[in-house]
Amino acid sequence: MVSYKELGFVNTKNMFKVALERKFAVPGYNINNLEQLQAIILGCGESNSPVIIQISKGAREYANQTMLKYLGHGGVEMAKEMGFSIPIALHLDHGDSFDLCKSCIDFGFSSVMFDGSHLEYEENINVTKRVVEYAHQRDVSVEAELGVLAGIEEHVIAEEHQYTDPEQVEDFVNRTNCDSLAIAIGTSHGAYKFKVEKEEDIPEIRFDILIDVKKRLKNYPIVLHGSSSVLKTYVDIINQYGGTLDKAFGIPEVQLRKATQFGVSKINIDTDGRLVFTAMVRKHLSEHPEIFDPRKYLGLARKELIDMIKRKNKEVLNSAEQAEFIK
Repeated sequence: MVSYKELGFVNTKNMFKVALERKFAVPGYNINNLEQLQAIILGCGESNSPVIIQISKGAREYANQTMLKYLGHGGVEMAKEMGFSIPIALHLDHGDSFDLCKSCIDFGFSSVMFDGSHLEYEENINVTKRVVEYAHQRDVSVEAELGVLAGIEEHVIAEEHQYTDPEQVEDFVNRTNCDSLAIAIGTSHGAYKFKVEKEEDIPEIRFDILIDVKKRLKNYPIVLHGSSSVLKTYVDIINQYGGTLDKAFGIPEVQLRKATQFGVSKINIDTDGRLVFTAMVRKHLSEHPEIFDPRKYLGLARKELIDMIKRKNKEVLNSAEQAEFIK
């Protein structure tokens, strides 16, 4: 067992405290490989933004838990070497069992999410509470989920939304003692978030639910999953170079900016990173068929991802230049 403090990570407690005070959302960026991690460190370091590095169950299986532990520690040391003074948390995204959450805590994660949205209400409370008790003994933060997001992301699959019931949130938070709560207000997992024909038909997320939840929980951190914007620039590049992403639409960035003003303290972005990476690799290999050195096309994808992260932090999440306020 290793403590996240030995690896240089922080939990999310102070991140969320400052985010609520200063009305910004801490970015939760997912990683699967070295280049994505490098891009997150450089993008957030250059924009002076706090960051939550997120690892899903699938990413953990793909990259190996021991490798991820040292990869994450290497990211922290890289940030220091580059002269960045930004708080970095290592977070389990969509943990689906107590045992998985416990294993991640024991391997140095500073934050875990237990996603009990597939369970009945009381069972969700019971397992979340068990995760919280184990985590808090080790000063690890816990994110929980109430409501169900539609869409597909790795093992997380749901056909329809089950919007969060604002009347349940106080009871849930008080009984579980979780540190943040992911709610369902119309965001969705994956690249196909809405069954619409064109971008202008995308419905607005349920700000009425968000406002009601905020009124009940007051100064408490809310999390939005499934919040990639499925950036058209990269969808078009993928399709231009052999991809088949038809009618792929995401959450408009103007809506995400608005959400930060209503107590959303963390916004998860995974699909956009995947689209950027895939678009740049497809484009480069198509235009340079003679290339066989992975550093050429992965390096290009990394650079594009850095630029996207810096822009998101500055223009969407308002997290740029906020790291210095987090002690």
